[in-house]
Amino acid sequence: MRRIILKISGEALSDGNKNISIEKVNNIAKEIKALHDLNVVDIGIICGAGNIWRGRDAMENGMDRTNADYMGMLGTILNCMALQNSLEKLGLQTRVLTSLSIPQIAEPYIRRKADSHMNKGIICIFGGGTGNPYFSTDTTAALRASELGCDTILMAKNGTDGVYDKDPRKYKDAKRYTKLSHAEVINKKLQVMDLTAATLCMENDIDILVFDMNKAGNIAKAIQDPSIGTLVTNK
Repeated sequence: MRRIILKISGEALSDGNKNISIEKVNNIAKEIKALHDLNVVDIGIICGAGNIWRGRDAMENGMDRTNADYMGMLGTILNCMALQNSLEKLGLQTRVLTSLSIPQIAEPYIRRKADSHMNKGIICIFGGGTGNPYFSTDTTAALRASELGCDTILMAKNGTDGVYDKDPRKYKDAKRYTKLSHAEVINKKLQVMDLTAATLCMENDIDILVFDMNKAGNIAKAIQDPSIGTLVTNK
């Protein structure tokens, strides 16, 4: 069976404030269940932490980058635990695996263990980033996809339906790309994901689909109809 990584921003789990909205998390869990029930892909999930902690803001006020990044990693684990709770209430089997060692609440990330879970159809939710500062959750998504043999990263955006030639919120004539190569994303600096993550996807032939997760049914639809967003591929 195919494997995918679903990348969810922290902001998508929030009601607009610095918190976790259980209502939002429950709604996303229902969307993920719809994807799971198609029985066509094994699912890994990466959560961001922007709803809880913005390391960039802390750095602007004098915090050390390393400390700021580690705090962000902890924030991702909180989001993973919330999503796990909602998915399991829907009857789905899940595991939270973290790059930081917190054995009381989650399994440590071990590639072979994650591979075994996914082979059994268990949804793996990866927290703690890569376990290292200076790397984003985009890079975590690209790394886990590479390690676990995933062919696609679904970049579920909070209100953005793809990649544009310029900011559609500022320019009414902005045009959405339907398909791009990895090289175009990097050379045009389109900010689909950070440069490290984009390069890793290009080198390992991992497709990226950027789509709007706020439209009901889109997470499941993304697997069947990539035209709902922008597909980045080497093919």
